[in-house]
Amino acid sequence: MEKVRVGIIGCGKISAIYFKNCQTFSALEVTACADLNVARAEASAEEFGIAKACSVADLLADPDIDLVINLTIPAAHADVCIQALEAGKHVYVEKPLAVTREEGQRILAAAKKNDRLVGSAPDTFLGGGIQTCIKLINDGWIGTPIAASAFMIGRGHEHWHPDPEFYYAPGGGPMFDMGPYYLTALIALLGPIQRVTGSAKISYPERTITSVPKFGQKIKVETPTHVAGVLDFHSGAIGTIITSFDSFGGSQVPRIEIYGSEGTLSVPDPNTFGGPVWVRRHDAKEFSEVPLIHGYADNSRGLGVLDMAFAIRNGRLNRANGELAYHVLEAMHGFHDASEQGKHYVMQSTCDKPLPLPSGLVRGILD
Repeated sequence: MEKVRVGIIGCGKISAIYFKNCQTFSALEVTACADLNVARAEASAEEFGIAKACSVADLLADPDIDLVINLTIPAAHADVCIQALEAGKHVYVEKPLAVTREEGQRILAAAKKNDRLVGSAPDTFLGGGIQTCIKLINDGWIGTPIAASAFMIGRGHEHWHPDPEFYYAPGGGPMFDMGPYYLTALIALLGPIQRVTGSAKISYPERTITSVPKFGQKIKVETPTHVAGVLDFHSGAIGTIITSFDSFGGSQVPRIEIYGSEGTLSVPDPNTFGGPVWVRRHDAKEFSEVPLIHGYADNSRGLGVLDMAFAIRNGRLNRANGELAYHVLEAMHGFHDASEQGKHYVMQSTCDKPLPLPSGLVRGILD
């Protein structure tokens, strides 16, 4: 297959794993990188052996780039995505797809207008852990899925991230930061969401940075930092989710569990690609670990880009696609809206449940 030529915009903390992994995928060729700080792009190019470091404008104007990976901060996601699409390039963006639903709709409209694909993180659901869980559900190991639970409880990013301010601005918070991993996994396991409700609050109106280089600086919190929600899926399953930056003790509860008519499935951390996967059947006294039957169990960020490359060349829809990402974005806003308005939020969008990867796939064609 002819390689898909990739340009990366945004050379911050998350970019390293994309540079590393995309260079190991035979279907991809990273030809350029860009950043608002061109010196940072030049440093990344030197570290990872990228031929060209340039400004964002120069990268977007490069006719040799087929696909742009957008690793900018959430507030810039929509503008950069739309610029890339208008320049005739496919685009894959870090989560969330955009900050607002209106921005997300603009991205999808630009993709349709320019006949280009949109992809979005997270792509962790393509990893061996969750793909094994999908296979178990599809094969009836736990019967009919009835309910699900998801928990992400922890401290905020001001304790370790060098630039944590945007995590407490609109488009941040635990739901928009970590919710995409959990909601995308739940949709991959159970299908699209019909309606949501929930409660959300700002527990601490101000945070103090204890990481360097901004130690001691204050952050005004402008988005909920504890969100508890309920989801009704079109399949009939009911889910519960908690995302929080307000607990200093962490949690020992499972990240995700799926409860079926014939058993319970313990799903691995959706912020990872591997296991472990645990199942307790209706006739068993305890959980048993299930070996992974899919590959890509290590840190495979960029796997969604690889799948997108095969989708581009083979004329199909990519699995971590824009419609899925927008459905997740709408659900996250739905939790906030439901809390503010005291009622259920009925989803206006839907998406297809992503097609599973072939069993036994280790590193190869994603069709």
